[in-house]
Amino acid sequence: MNVETNPPATGSRVPWQDVHPLVRERVEHFLGGRVVAAHTQPGGFSPAAAVRIVTEGGRRAFVKAVGPGPNPDTPRLFRSELKIAAALPESVPAPRLLAGFEAEGWVALVFEDVEGAHPEVPWRRDQLDRVLAAIGEMSAALTPAPIAAPPIAEVFGESFAGWRRLLDEDADGLDPWALRHLDELAELESGWAAAAAGDSLVHADLRADNILLAGDRVFFVDWPWACVGAPWFDLVGMLPSVGMQGGPPPHEIFPDVDPAAVTSVVAALAGFFAEHARLPDPPGIPTVRAFQRAQGVVALDWLKRRTGWV
Repeated sequence: MNVETNPPATGSRVPWQDVHPLVRERVEHFLGGRVVAAHTQPGGFSPAAAVRIVTEGGRRAFVKAVGPGPNPDTPRLFRSELKIAAALPESVPAPRLLAGFEAEGWVALVFEDVEGAHPEVPWRRDQLDRVLAAIGEMSAALTPAPIAAPPIAEVFGESFAGWRRLLDEDADGLDPWALRHLDELAELESGWAAAAAGDSLVHADLRADNILLAGDRVFFVDWPWACVGAPWFDLVGMLPSVGMQGGPPPHEIFPDVDPAAVTSVVAALAGFFAEHARLPDPPGIPTVRAFQRAQGVVALDWLKRRTGWV
Protein backbone atom coordinates (compact mmCIF):
# COMPACT_ATOMS: atom_id res chain seq x y z
CA MET A 1 0.00 0.00 0.00
CA ASN A 2 1.36 3.40 -0.94
CA VAL A 3 1.23 5.59 2.17
CA GLU A 4 1.87 9.32 2.16
CA THR A 5 4.22 9.88 5.07
CA ASN A 6 2.95 13.27 6.20
CA PRO A 7 -0.47 14.07 4.76
CA PRO A 8 -1.93 17.36 5.98
CA ALA A 9 -4.63 17.44 8.66
CA THR A 10 -6.91 19.64 6.57
CA GLY A 11 -10.32 19.23 5.02
CA SER A 12 -12.89 21.11 2.95
CA ARG A 13 -13.83 24.16 5.00
CA VAL A 14 -17.00 26.18 4.47
CA PRO A 15 -16.27 29.92 4.04
CA TRP A 16 -18.11 32.36 6.31
CA GLN A 17 -20.21 33.75 3.47
CA ASP A 18 -21.58 30.27 2.78
CA VAL A 19 -22.82 29.74 6.34
CA HIS A 20 -26.62 29.91 6.54
CA PRO A 21 -27.69 33.60 6.74
CA LEU A 22 -29.73 33.02 9.90
CA VAL A 23 -26.68 31.52 11.63
CA ARG A 24 -24.52 34.49 10.64
CA GLU A 25 -27.25 36.87 11.80
CA ARG A 26 -27.52 35.18 15.20
CA VAL A 27 -23.73 35.21 15.68
CA GLU A 28 -23.62 38.93 14.88
CA HIS A 29 -26.51 39.60 17.24
CA PHE A 30 -24.74 37.76 20.05
CA LEU A 31 -21.46 39.58 19.43
CA GLY A 32 -23.19 42.92 19.11
CA GLY A 33 -21.99 43.96 15.69
CA ARG A 34 -21.62 43.17 12.01
CA VAL A 35 -18.76 40.86 11.04
CA VAL A 36 -16.20 42.82 9.02
CA ALA A 37 -13.41 40.21 8.83
CA ALA A 38 -13.58 36.42 8.66
CA HIS A 39 -10.50 34.24 8.36
CA THR A 40 -11.03 30.52 7.72
CA GLN A 41 -8.80 28.19 9.72
CA PRO A 42 -7.68 25.21 7.60
CA GLY A 43 -6.73 22.69 10.31
CA GLY A 44 -9.10 19.78 10.89
CA PHE A 45 -11.17 17.47 8.73
CA SER A 46 -14.82 18.38 9.22
CA PRO A 47 -16.67 19.93 6.24
CA ALA A 48 -17.70 22.93 8.32
CA ALA A 49 -16.96 26.58 8.87
CA ALA A 50 -14.07 27.24 11.26
CA VAL A 51 -13.58 30.98 11.23
CA ARG A 52 -11.86 33.65 13.28
CA ILE A 53 -14.09 36.70 13.00
CA VAL A 54 -13.91 40.37 13.94
CA THR A 55 -16.94 42.64 14.31
CA GLU A 56 -17.16 46.29 13.38
CA GLY A 57 -16.80 47.09 17.06
CA GLY A 58 -13.55 45.13 17.28
CA ARG A 59 -14.91 42.12 19.12
CA ARG A 60 -13.22 38.85 18.19
CA ALA A 61 -14.45 35.25 18.31
CA PHE A 62 -13.86 31.85 16.81
CA VAL A 63 -16.95 30.33 15.20
CA LYS A 64 -17.60 26.73 14.18
CA ALA A 65 -20.76 25.99 12.21
CA VAL A 66 -21.98 23.03 10.21
CA GLY A 67 -25.09 22.30 8.20
CA PRO A 68 -26.86 19.04 7.41
CA GLY A 69 -24.59 18.29 4.44
CA PRO A 70 -22.38 17.00 2.97
CA ASN A 71 -21.51 14.74 5.92
CA PRO A 72 -24.59 13.77 7.94
CA ASP A 73 -22.56 12.71 10.98
CA THR A 74 -20.80 16.04 11.54
CA PRO A 75 -23.79 17.87 13.12
CA ARG A 76 -24.02 15.08 15.71
CA LEU A 77 -20.37 15.65 16.60
CA PHE A 78 -20.95 19.39 16.90
CA ARG A 79 -23.89 18.77 19.23
CA SER A 80 -21.65 16.55 21.34
CA GLU A 81 -18.96 19.22 21.41
CA LEU A 82 -21.51 21.87 22.36
CA LYS A 83 -22.61 19.78 25.35
CA ILE A 84 -19.05 19.08 26.50
CA ALA A 85 -17.73 22.61 25.90
CA ALA A 86 -20.61 24.13 27.86
CA ALA A 87 -19.78 21.93 30.84
CA LEU A 88 -15.97 22.17 30.92
CA PRO A 89 -14.75 23.97 34.04
CA GLU A 90 -12.63 27.08 33.54
CA SER A 91 -9.58 25.22 34.82
CA VAL A 92 -9.48 23.10 31.66
CA PRO A 93 -6.98 24.52 29.13
CA ALA A 94 -9.57 24.94 26.38
CA PRO A 95 -11.09 28.03 24.76
CA ARG A 96 -14.21 29.18 26.59
CA LEU A 97 -17.55 28.59 24.89
CA LEU A 98 -19.40 31.89 24.58
CA ALA A 99 -22.57 30.70 22.85
CA GLY A 100 -24.04 27.75 20.99
CA PHE A 101 -27.27 27.16 19.14
CA GLU A 102 -29.07 25.31 16.34
CA ALA A 103 -30.92 26.95 13.46
CA GLU A 104 -32.28 25.65 10.17
CA GLY A 105 -30.45 22.34 10.56
CA TRP A 106 -27.15 24.08 11.39
CA VAL A 107 -25.19 23.73 14.63
CA ALA A 108 -23.03 26.69 15.64
CA LEU A 109 -20.52 27.21 18.45
CA VAL A 110 -18.96 30.56 19.34
CA PHE A 111 -15.69 30.45 21.31
CA GLU A 112 -13.30 32.99 22.66
CA ASP A 113 -10.62 33.71 20.06
CA VAL A 114 -7.28 32.41 21.33
CA GLU A 115 -4.28 34.22 19.87
CA GLY A 116 -2.17 31.18 19.19
CA ALA A 117 -0.86 28.79 16.55
CA HIS A 118 -0.75 25.05 16.06
CA PRO A 119 2.55 23.30 16.84
CA GLU A 120 4.91 23.28 13.90
CA VAL A 121 4.92 20.17 11.73
CA PRO A 122 7.35 18.41 11.49
CA TRP A 123 7.24 18.53 15.27
CA ARG A 124 9.88 20.57 17.08
CA ARG A 125 11.12 18.84 20.21
CA ASP A 126 10.74 21.93 22.40
CA GLN A 127 7.09 22.34 21.36
CA LEU A 128 6.43 18.63 21.76
CA ASP A 129 7.84 18.68 25.28
CA ARG A 130 5.55 21.63 26.14
CA VAL A 131 2.53 19.74 24.82
CA LEU A 132 3.44 16.50 26.59
CA ALA A 133 3.81 18.34 29.89
CA ALA A 134 0.46 20.07 29.34
CA ILE A 135 -1.25 16.75 28.59
CA GLY A 136 0.10 15.32 31.83
CA GLU A 137 -1.10 18.34 33.80
CA MET A 138 -4.51 18.25 32.13
CA SER A 139 -4.91 14.52 32.77
CA ALA A 140 -4.13 14.98 36.47
CA ALA A 141 -6.59 17.88 36.70
CA LEU A 142 -9.33 15.87 35.00
CA THR A 143 -9.04 12.86 37.30
CA PRO A 144 -11.65 12.16 38.47
CA ALA A 145 -13.77 13.55 35.64
CA PRO A 146 -15.26 16.89 36.71
CA ILE A 147 -18.26 16.61 34.38
CA ALA A 148 -20.58 13.90 33.14
CA ALA A 149 -19.42 12.27 29.90
CA PRO A 150 -20.00 8.87 28.30
CA PRO A 151 -17.65 5.98 29.09
CA ILE A 152 -14.92 5.37 26.55
CA ALA A 153 -16.33 1.96 25.60
CA GLU A 154 -19.59 3.61 24.56
CA VAL A 155 -17.86 6.23 22.40
CA PHE A 156 -15.42 3.94 20.57
CA GLY A 157 -17.05 0.53 20.92
CA GLU A 158 -18.04 0.19 17.26
CA SER A 159 -14.86 1.78 15.92
CA PHE A 160 -12.34 -0.30 17.86
CA ALA A 161 -13.21 -3.65 16.34
CA GLY A 162 -11.10 -3.35 13.21
CA TRP A 163 -9.10 -6.55 13.46
CA ARG A 164 -12.23 -8.54 14.34
CA ARG A 165 -14.06 -7.21 11.30
CA LEU A 166 -11.06 -7.88 9.10
CA LEU A 167 -11.29 -11.54 10.10
CA ASP A 168 -14.51 -11.69 8.08
CA GLU A 169 -13.35 -9.58 5.14
CA ASP A 170 -10.97 -9.89 2.24
CA ALA A 171 -7.70 -8.83 3.87
CA ASP A 172 -5.83 -8.50 0.58
CA GLY A 173 -3.12 -5.86 0.89
CA LEU A 174 -2.96 -6.02 4.68
CA ASP A 175 0.49 -5.78 6.25
CA PRO A 176 2.02 -9.30 6.11
CA TRP A 177 2.80 -9.30 9.85
CA ALA A 178 -0.77 -8.28 10.65
CA LEU A 179 -2.17 -10.89 8.29
CA ARG A 180 -0.02 -13.56 9.90
CA HIS A 181 -1.24 -12.62 13.38
CA LEU A 182 -4.80 -11.60 12.55
CA ASP A 183 -6.44 -14.07 14.94
CA GLU A 184 -4.16 -13.01 17.79
CA LEU A 185 -4.70 -9.32 17.03
CA ALA A 186 -8.45 -9.76 17.09
CA GLU A 187 -8.19 -11.44 20.49
CA LEU A 188 -5.82 -8.78 21.84
CA GLU A 189 -8.06 -5.99 20.56
CA SER A 190 -11.15 -7.50 22.17
CA GLY A 191 -9.90 -6.52 25.62
CA TRP A 192 -9.38 -2.85 24.85
CA ALA A 193 -12.55 -1.55 26.55
CA ALA A 194 -11.69 -3.04 29.93
CA ALA A 195 -8.08 -1.94 29.48
CA ALA A 196 -9.04 1.68 28.72
CA ALA A 197 -11.64 2.03 31.47
CA GLY A 198 -10.98 4.67 34.10
CA ASP A 199 -12.33 7.76 35.81
CA SER A 200 -10.50 10.52 33.89
CA LEU A 201 -12.09 12.92 31.44
CA VAL A 202 -10.12 12.43 28.22
CA HIS A 203 -10.16 14.57 25.08
CA ALA A 204 -9.78 11.42 22.93
CA ASP A 205 -8.80 13.20 19.70
CA LEU A 206 -5.47 14.92 20.31
CA ARG A 207 -3.38 15.86 17.28
CA ALA A 208 -1.31 18.89 16.34
CA ASP A 209 -4.31 20.49 14.62
CA ASN A 210 -6.34 20.25 17.85
CA ILE A 211 -3.67 22.06 19.90
CA LEU A 212 -2.86 25.77 20.14
CA LEU A 213 0.32 27.25 21.56
CA ALA A 214 -0.39 30.73 22.91
CA GLY A 215 2.48 32.43 24.69
CA ASP A 216 3.43 30.14 27.55
CA ARG A 217 0.06 28.37 27.51
CA VAL A 218 -1.17 25.26 25.68
CA PHE A 219 -4.84 25.02 24.68
CA PHE A 220 -6.66 21.86 23.60
CA VAL A 221 -9.53 22.46 21.17
CA ASP A 222 -12.31 20.37 19.56
CA TRP A 223 -13.83 18.16 22.28
CA PRO A 224 -16.66 16.21 20.56
CA TRP A 225 -15.14 12.82 21.42
CA ALA A 226 -14.58 13.60 25.12
CA CYS A 227 -15.33 10.62 27.35
CA VAL A 228 -14.35 8.98 30.63
CA GLY A 229 -11.46 6.53 30.54
CA ALA A 230 -7.89 5.76 31.55
CA PRO A 231 -5.72 8.84 32.20
CA TRP A 232 -3.09 7.68 29.69
CA PHE A 233 -5.53 7.29 26.78
CA ASP A 234 -4.96 10.77 25.34
CA LEU A 235 -1.23 10.23 25.08
CA VAL A 236 -1.62 6.77 23.52
CA GLY A 237 -4.10 8.11 20.98
CA MET A 238 -1.95 11.10 20.04
CA LEU A 239 1.44 9.43 19.58
CA PRO A 240 0.79 7.79 16.18
CA SER A 241 0.11 11.24 14.72
CA VAL A 242 3.25 12.62 16.36
CA GLY A 243 5.34 9.89 14.79
CA MET A 244 3.87 10.36 11.31
CA GLN A 245 4.30 14.14 11.58
CA GLY A 246 8.04 14.04 12.09
CA GLY A 247 8.21 13.55 15.86
CA PRO A 248 9.80 10.69 17.78
CA PRO A 249 8.21 7.22 17.52
CA PRO A 250 5.75 6.34 20.29
CA HIS A 251 8.02 3.87 22.05
CA GLU A 252 10.53 6.64 22.73
CA ILE A 253 7.92 8.81 24.46
CA PHE A 254 5.36 6.67 26.23
CA PRO A 255 6.14 5.90 29.88
CA ASP A 256 6.18 2.35 31.18
CA VAL A 257 2.71 2.27 32.73
CA ASP A 258 0.04 -0.47 32.55
CA PRO A 259 1.92 -2.41 29.83
CA ALA A 260 -0.72 -5.06 29.13
CA ALA A 261 -3.59 -2.57 29.11
CA VAL A 262 -1.75 -0.12 26.88
CA THR A 263 -0.82 -2.88 24.42
CA SER A 264 -4.48 -3.87 24.12
CA VAL A 265 -5.46 -0.26 23.37
CA VAL A 266 -2.61 0.15 20.87
CA ALA A 267 -3.92 -2.98 19.17
CA ALA A 268 -7.38 -1.41 18.97
CA LEU A 269 -5.94 1.82 17.53
CA ALA A 270 -3.87 -0.04 14.96
CA GLY A 271 -6.90 -2.11 13.97
CA PHE A 272 -9.00 1.05 13.65
CA PHE A 273 -6.46 2.60 11.29
CA ALA A 274 -5.94 -0.63 9.34
CA GLU A 275 -9.65 -1.05 8.69
CA HIS A 276 -10.55 2.59 8.08
CA ALA A 277 -7.64 3.10 5.70
CA ARG A 278 -9.32 0.60 3.38
CA LEU A 279 -12.69 2.38 3.35
CA PRO A 280 -13.93 4.97 0.82
CA ASP A 281 -13.61 8.64 1.70
CA PRO A 282 -16.43 9.82 3.98
CA PRO A 283 -18.83 12.31 2.36
CA GLY A 284 -17.26 15.76 2.33
CA ILE A 285 -14.03 14.60 4.04
CA PRO A 286 -11.62 13.64 1.23
CA THR A 287 -8.36 13.86 3.20
CA VAL A 288 -8.93 11.78 6.32
CA ARG A 289 -8.14 8.34 4.88
CA ALA A 290 -4.58 9.33 3.91
CA PHE A 291 -4.07 10.70 7.41
CA GLN A 292 -5.39 7.48 8.94
CA ARG A 293 -3.18 5.33 6.71
CA ALA A 294 -0.08 7.26 7.77
CA GLN A 295 -0.98 7.00 11.45
CA GLY A 296 -1.64 3.30 10.95
CA VAL A 297 1.93 2.68 9.83
CA VAL A 298 3.25 4.19 13.07
CA ALA A 299 0.67 2.48 15.26
CA LEU A 300 1.36 -0.92 13.72
CA ASP A 301 5.11 -0.54 14.19
CA TRP A 302 4.48 0.37 17.84
CA LEU A 303 2.26 -2.69 18.22
CA LYS A 304 4.90 -4.96 16.71
CA ARG A 305 7.42 -3.68 19.24
CA ARG A 306 5.02 -4.05 22.17
CA THR A 307 3.97 -7.61 21.34
CA GLY A 308 7.37 -8.91 20.27
CA TRP A 309 5.63 -11.23 17.81
CA VAL A 310 7.65 -12.26 14.77
